Amino acid sequence: MTPFERKVLTILSRIPVGRVTTYGDVARLAGKPGAARAVGNIMRRGDRPGLPYHRVIAAGGALGGYSNLQLKRSLLAAEGLSVTPRRVVGFAKIRWPAAARSASSGEVSPKRAKSGRGGGKGK
Repeated sequence: MTPFERKVLTILSRIPVGRVTTYGDVARLAGKPGAARAVGNIMRRGDRPGLPYHRVIAAGGALGGYSNLQLKRSLLAAEGLSVTPRRVVGFAKIRWPAAARSASSGEVSPKRAKSGRGGGKGK
């Protein structure tokens, strides 16, 4: 097993019940942004019992690949998530980790919005 594979599986083990993340988020957390497809390939093996493979979904809340999408929907629903035939409802609110939500949405954090812009009442 490569160090990257080990990191991916460790990250996978940390996704809380009732939350989801994307293949891209896992790749970024494992130190290889842009390696979402590699994460999917690692997960396709699914050879580690007990890991929540079903909690990793495609960008934008789509269910993405899984050997059995009906099973993936059922497992996510059993954790309290609303799932349509193709996506997780309310993806932005249940995305893990929280930093991934603001990073991908293009939002500026409150601290950054207030600092470094000359602020004040000038101009």
